[in-house]
Amino acid sequence: MYIQNIKVANEGTVNSMKTREECKAYVDALIKVVACYRHLATSVGGSSDCSNLRDELKRTRERAQDLAVGNRNRLTLCLRDKNLPKDDQAEMECLWVAFSSSLELFHADMCKVFEMGQSFSLSSQNNLLVQTGMSGATSDIAARALSVQKINYDETVSSVDRLEQKDLEEQIDKVDKMIYDIEMKVNVLRWTVEAKEPKYADPVSNDTSSVDVLSLEDDDNDQCCDRGQVIVSVILCGVAMVAVVLSVCVVYLA
Repeated sequence: MYIQNIKVANEGTVNSMKTREECKAYVDALIKVVACYRHLATSVGGSSDCSNLRDELKRTRERAQDLAVGNRNRLTLCLRDKNLPKDDQAEMECLWVAFSSSLELFHADMCKVFEMGQSFSLSSQNNLLVQTGMSGATSDIAARALSVQKINYDETVSSVDRLEQKDLEEQIDKVDKMIYDIEMKVNVLRWTVEAKEPKYADPVSNDTSSVDVLSLEDDDNDQCCDRGQVIVSVILCGVAMVAVVLSVCVVYLA
């Protein structure tokens, strides 16, 4: 019986580690796709805006939404598990904060693309694009976002003229509802979650460098204070000498 209990415990530990790694991989994938979408969104309305960019935005947006749904389901299931160990609970809360923050940034970028798409419609001949000085293809950025995990897309590229703003508006509403839904299902206070630095971080060197910078600033401030004190002392001595000379002159004249 004791051996069976150990086996069950080991299986539970393995499953917990597997679930934690899956959630972390999904959150990392979402962060990368959202970053790619933000990079693409900066070109809307600029000199590099074109039909290919709008289509890449659409496909990247769909990929991010798929990852967001997967993140929501996995993290919600884990955080609502009352038998989750304390360490795993803390790590899942950190992943939850990263997920919800990425989702809010994604929602803000979608709103920006929607507004810019209304102001700079490619089908209209009257709207002139802003000459930002940026040019070149953005296919590499979109390919980076779509290659995070395998996904089946239709090879036919939709034209920008058929890309309706109504579809984007519906997707914005969907993400907005998702943000509200995750806040209602899981009560994780962001200000109570302690951030954890990656293993490759070197906080000692950062602290040392910051201390060095502060010490240099203190030395500069001390030098400035010393110079100021010398100048004030010279001025006071000059005033005192003038006062003495004037008093002597008054005595002799009297």
